[in-house]
Amino acid sequence: MRKSSLYPRLAVLSIKNNGKFYYPYILTCIFTIAMYYIMVFIQTNEGIRDMPGSDSLKSFMEFGSVIIGIFATIFLFYTNSFLMRRRKKELGLYNILGMEKRHIARVLFWETVITGIGSIALGLSCGILLSKLVLMLLLNLLQFSVPFGFSVSQKGVSSSIFLFSAVFVLILLSNLLKIKLSKPIELLKGGEMGQREPKTKVLLTIIGILSLGAGYAIAILTKSPLQAIFLFFIAVLLVIVGTYLLFTTGSIAMLKLLRKNKKYYYKTKHFTAVSGLIYRMKQNAMGLASICILSTMVLVTISTTVALYAGFEDIIGHMFPSDILINVYNPAPGEVQGKYEKIMDEVSRNGLEASDIKVYTSLSFAAKRDGNRFAAYDNNYVSDGVSELFFITSREYEALTGRPADLSPGEILVYSRQEMQEEYLEILDMRYKVKGYLENFDIYEQRTIASVVDTHYIVLRDEAELNGIYQKHQKQAEAFEYKRSPMIGNIAFDLDGNKQEVIACYRDISAAASEPYEYTYTDENGSAKKAESSSSFSVSCRQLSSDEIYNTYGGFLFLGIFLGSLFLVAAILIIYYKQITEGYSDRERFAIMQKVGMSRAEVKSTIGSQVITVFFLPLAVSCIHIAFAFSIMTKILRVFGLVNVVLFALCTAGTIAVFAVIYAAVYAVTARVYYKIVS
Repeated sequence: MRKSSLYPRLAVLSIKNNGKFYYPYILTCIFTIAMYYIMVFIQTNEGIRDMPGSDSLKSFMEFGSVIIGIFATIFLFYTNSFLMRRRKKELGLYNILGMEKRHIARVLFWETVITGIGSIALGLSCGILLSKLVLMLLLNLLQFSVPFGFSVSQKGVSSSIFLFSAVFVLILLSNLLKIKLSKPIELLKGGEMGQREPKTKVLLTIIGILSLGAGYAIAILTKSPLQAIFLFFIAVLLVIVGTYLLFTTGSIAMLKLLRKNKKYYYKTKHFTAVSGLIYRMKQNAMGLASICILSTMVLVTISTTVALYAGFEDIIGHMFPSDILINVYNPAPGEVQGKYEKIMDEVSRNGLEASDIKVYTSLSFAAKRDGNRFAAYDNNYVSDGVSELFFITSREYEALTGRPADLSPGEILVYSRQEMQEEYLEILDMRYKVKGYLENFDIYEQRTIASVVDTHYIVLRDEAELNGIYQKHQKQAEAFEYKRSPMIGNIAFDLDGNKQEVIACYRDISAAASEPYEYTYTDENGSAKKAESSSSFSVSCRQLSSDEIYNTYGGFLFLGIFLGSLFLVAAILIIYYKQITEGYSDRERFAIMQKVGMSRAEVKSTIGSQVITVFFLPLAVSCIHIAFAFSIMTKILRVFGLVNVVLFALCTAGTIAVFAVIYAAVYAVTARVYYKIVS
């Protein structure tokens, strides 16, 4: 045998002999590379350019490819550590039998080359073969026609090769450094290290409890949906830190407290179970914490994206109650009515009829609330105590609802989703008496701000009071850098045509609304003069916007399933390695416990109960995480227009149920490997 071929042959033989550890690792590499390529392929595919909302979809895919790249790097390093831990004894034997560390390094080099090239080649092959199928599934999910033809993404191939080649090189350098710094005796004993009783680290346990408690507190106490977006990631980091610390130190501290309880501990089943779990938690705490975090990621990712997709009709109905909405900002006198007449002409010219017509002028702005006082604010809705105030006159309220207002000067009607019992409200230093609180208010601006901010709807007596508040707000708002035009003319209605007819009519309406409006006003000298309005406006169409939102939320669902699958595979692989590691550890304990008098059945029952307890602990903790995160997640979903909490609860419960079944199935499969090793 030539010397040049010795190391490659040893590398191949080593991979075969350690197939129980290597093959799942290689399959995971192939799966991750294929997923990364597919994500880049979709991101660069020409077929999605003509889709409504394609820019958002591409952004999601770019985000997904970055997440997969980062996660793959971390996870492949993590799983490689399992391989090296189990192979230390083998490498130590090589060293004892005469191989120098540089020779072992060559074997590791060829192992990395073989696994790296093989994984990249097979991963890209699978990715290329499956890319068209995944694209078809995505486009069918978005109800978009699938383009013909088959293509290969050059960017996907090149970026996959570059990224994962770099990852394998870094893994090799890490392994070589570990071998260089280790002693032969450490390598031989490496697989058996860590059998000393773990120490109780009280400080780390306290930090873990505080971190987890702080994360839970943020999730429960956060009230503002906009604040929830920023605070969610802080809460996630705190929960991750708390989870790792409590699994690694808190669990051991708890078990030692049980051991100190003599009445509990000195019983046959408790004695062996607690003492065994103490060592088991030390060896597997990091793996268990990782499984818990990955399980939580799967549950959060899939439940939220499924809820957004399933609640699409609710979201559209909430965001766009009417087919067409025209907003005219700070309209000139008579401009709203003038634009309304032009718009109705366009509706008739398109052969359609308008129904449920609402034409009114409203005033709305942000205000800082302090009890029954509302002061002008700078539209920073993330701050605590910020509300949105919405005003219309009693005349328009009566015309739109058919209900009488019958207000005297200084009286108002109020509708609020928040509990209010104040007899008087002080708005911009002006005092108003609350004549009554309305049970419902179906006239509201079609903006998502009502979903994420405390909004109070107020009916004023007449235009004079409305203009008074407007003028007062304009003066107070001068102190803020950002000012929104608070007076808005609203024209909303439904159309009786099909989707294409409504969209065509919307385009004609937009053109008509953009035409300049001329009006007459009286100058300081009492002379009538003509002027052209400089008011800005916006036109929205439910049918057109629904396509973009549908594709956006469909992209969310696709990305959620994609990343959820990646996290699930990672969790399964960690579970598999954990079962194998425990199997080899328990095989020796199995023999020792029999020698000291326990029957084979008792030993198997004791070890089995410990494995089940530890195995399902991450699932139980992840469910607790989800329970505490539910409140903050519902607030984040409100930002996306989903206000149906019951739907989200059902999606979350369904996701947990399905995941639990998969988790149990993984346990059943890996438990066979475990018992085979032990027996």
